[in-house]
Amino acid sequence: MIAYDLQCANGHAFEGWFEDGQAYEEQEKKGLIACPVCNDTSVSRIPSTFAIKSSPSVKDFYKQQTDLADAGKKVVDFVKKNFDDVGCDFAKEALKMHYGVAEPRNIRGVSTKEEEKTLNEEGVQFFKIPVPIAPDTDA
Repeated sequence: MIAYDLQCANGHAFEGWFEDGQAYEEQEKKGLIACPVCNDTSVSRIPSTFAIKSSPSVKDFYKQQTDLADAGKKVVDFVKKNFDDVGCDFAKEALKMHYGVAEPRNIRGVSTKEEEKTLNEEGVQFFKIPVPIAPDTDA
């Protein structure tokens, strides 16, 4: 089955369903297709707004994956360059800054789920960035 957008000579647009393109051509030649509004049989196909997007190629997929990996690397590099690594003391340092005991600065580190719960309860804003593990270069 195929659907075509059609239009009569009076400008009424409508849709017609046909077994195939040849069936449309035969019915159109014989005047068997009529406008449902004015019954005019002088109809023609018009451009359809319907389209099916083709799936990306494997090359496109790998390019997208590479672009995504590059963006992730840029984020990780930015954080490493612009944030002090406080390691396992992340929650402790964040709380110190939150309560004015330490000067505010950009920090990065690790925390447990319990520490994250405490930070949330205290109103400390933070966000987690998954850091990719570097491949083992000794192998």
